Amino acid sequence: MTAEAAEQAPVTQVNLAEEFQNSGVAEILAELDRELVGLKPVKQRIREIAALLIVERARKSMGLAHDTPTLHMSFTGNPGTGKTTVALKMAGLLHRLGYVRKGHLVSVTRDDLVGQYIGHTAPKTKEVLKRAMGGVLFIDEAYYLYRPDNERDYGQEAIEILLQVMENNRDDLVVILAGYADRMDQFFTSNPGFRSRIAHHIDFPDYEDGELYSIAETMLSKQNYVFDGQAQEAMREYIKKRRKQPHFANARSIRNALDRARLRQANRLFETSTGPLDAAALSTISEVDIRASRVFSGGLDDPMGPGRPKE
Repeated sequence: MTAEAAEQAPVTQVNLAEEFQNSGVAEILAELDRELVGLKPVKQRIREIAALLIVERARKSMGLAHDTPTLHMSFTGNPGTGKTTVALKMAGLLHRLGYVRKGHLVSVTRDDLVGQYIGHTAPKTKEVLKRAMGGVLFIDEAYYLYRPDNERDYGQEAIEILLQVMENNRDDLVVILAGYADRMDQFFTSNPGFRSRIAHHIDFPDYEDGELYSIAETMLSKQNYVFDGQAQEAMREYIKKRRKQPHFANARSIRNALDRARLRQANRLFETSTGPLDAAALSTISEVDIRASRVFSGGLDDPMGPGRPKE
């Protein structure tokens, strides 16, 4: 057998464990575990998809019948549950396995795709798709593309272009639609073309109280801040109260709360300090910095109204 023929001959055995390690998929899944607290069902689904793709690649190497798997996805869940982060990791995973050329993520909303006048939508949508080719296109709050109550809306034009590209370019582009579960269900009911092209529906659960507290400590640690003992308890109480109030957004609400706490800490230091401060003083969030939140005194204002909430 010539060297050229040997190269073309299918392999006869594949070690899936070695494929898992050598492809870099194990590294990406480990990053997912480190960077995102909780989300066990989501992480399990990502592992299952990775396993499917590794097996499909192994079958291809053996010359077995195979089709390019449909990889378009739907991520449903409340805000702040890690959908964008998981989409980014998925782009890297697909790239490592050779299912997309570049492995980048392009994140958009309706405003990036839909124009405001005749002839505006098609070039906008096509430009986004051009940027996303070879990677993953993440469309947040995808249901806003469809507005049947407005006959002058151009979202349907963007939908038709997306559907065509999702079908014809599925070996070079993965589309992930994201949003609230109930609204996404309505969207798929109204647009069956999308449902038929989505292979993987992944639901992102809300975080539990303990997970949100771990997220808070991790966020602070990355910025070289810490809670003192009383602030730890205050933050745990904050989480229990905040999740019962309007517009709770999981990790996003925690990040907003910590931003406010850092502002209060800085203001407190300016107002009370009369001499030099050490690193510990500059890096410690105290109980008063947490309990000054409106969450402890009647709740938050409607963020859509005239007063922004002070978390």
